[in-house]
Amino acid sequence: MPERTVVIGSLLGLHARPAALFVQAVNETGLPVMISHEGHEAVDARSVLAVMSLGVSHGQTVTLTCDDENADGALDGLVEMLGKELDPR
Repeated sequence: MPERTVVIGSLLGLHARPAALFVQAVNETGLPVMISHEGHEAVDARSVLAVMSLGVSHGQTVTLTCDDENADGALDGLVEMLGKELDPR
């Protein structure tokens, strides 16, 4: 099962706008991606409410997993996205 970890780059973490952009990107892959954060069980990364419920802040690490063996490229793209500022001011 492909798995990636990434440090959240958005200064406000995965709040509404960054979470929505991330979920949109996940849904565009068409893959069943899960996201987890230390102390929390993995949630469906295709759900903005589930992603926001993790309460991930800037600088914290999340793990992305997918049951599809062909998910490496998609996970790499999602990791690159999460490592950047997604809520420019």
